[in-house]
Amino acid sequence: MARPRTPRPPPPVLLLLLLPPLPLLPGAGDPLPTEGRLMNNCIQARKKCQADPTCDATYHHLKSCTSSISTPSPAEESSVSEDCLEVAQRLRNSSLRSCTCQRRMKNQTACLDIYWTVHPARSLGDYELDVSPYEDTVTRKPWKMNPNKLKKLKPDWDLCLKFAMLCTLNGKCGRLRKAYGEACSGPRCQRHTCQRQLRTFFEKASEPHAQSLLLCPCAPADLGCGQRRRNTIAPSCALPAGTPNCLELRRRCLSDVLCRSRLADFQTHCHPMDGRETCATDKSRCLLAYTGLIGTAMTPNFVSNVNASVALSCTCRGSGNLQEECERLEASFSHNRCLTEAIAAKMRLHSQLFSQASPVMEHQKNSAALRPQPWVPSLFSFTLALILLPSFW
Repeated sequence: MARPRTPRPPPPVLLLLLLPPLPLLPGAGDPLPTEGRLMNNCIQARKKCQADPTCDATYHHLKSCTSSISTPSPAEESSVSEDCLEVAQRLRNSSLRSCTCQRRMKNQTACLDIYWTVHPARSLGDYELDVSPYEDTVTRKPWKMNPNKLKKLKPDWDLCLKFAMLCTLNGKCGRLRKAYGEACSGPRCQRHTCQRQLRTFFEKASEPHAQSLLLCPCAPADLGCGQRRRNTIAPSCALPAGTPNCLELRRRCLSDVLCRSRLADFQTHCHPMDGRETCATDKSRCLLAYTGLIGTAMTPNFVSNVNASVALSCTCRGSGNLQEECERLEASFSHNRCLTEAIAAKMRLHSQLFSQASPVMEHQKNSAALRPQPWVPSLFSFTLALILLPSFW
């Protein structure tokens, strides 16, 4: 009589597959949300609306409302006709009313256009501080220090120069940075082209690379480092000629669907809570909203080479009876506690990254001293490239 066969245990690979997934550590690199993963993006919501004749007719009515509205001057009141507001209420149970967009999605402008069509009251800047058109997501990808790239950095370089070199050594970051560098340099730069390339950089470059290039820490006495940081966005080309009134700058912004969306996002996520020592959302969301404004009419920048204070490139002189409103707008950047703390925290993190990486670099230096090193042409090329870079690097 044959003995019953003892079942074999599953192979180790199968056991690994059967184990429950390990939880991700905080900040361990959440995947980028794609257009298909959005909870309810406006393009998908519009397609659903098109299948319903009543919803589609209501949307076209709203489209005619928003197309007939002109952005008011600072001295005029923002208003929307009662008819348009009533039509907008018909969509209160539609997915269009709660749809959002994503910063890196395809057809972002078309998505935002749908959002502002179904929110006509907000089309004129009548923002509520809890209604950004963007999905409330933050990607947390840790900075990965590549030892092979770290050893190309000279110890006496300031941190802004080191982060700039790390961007150059990264294929995608280097290409995007070169593109906006070429668009924003030269005596006859095209401002719109420069701003478009800047937006492309901060949207498509990885968040760690983009933010480290802009938010690199400098010693107070290191004016060269401070100048490099302030010139990251090429202010002579990216910022408006002269010094416009801040309310005029906002009017220009509200007339553009992308800038309007980025401003609403900034107001949502960098808003200090009244009477409390807290902010509306966390620091990562505030920084993402802040960098989203770069390359728009409301582009902020560092005001000097000696500190990390930021401001809009505008003035409140000549604001007349709207002086207080103008000063509130200007102060939402220059005296924004949430933004200041978010920038300071990110700069501390960037400083710690290199202090943690220094033992690795020291070990490599000591190991290299034990054996003869051949001359490496690539290191010379990198150094020469830095010397030949345009002045705003």
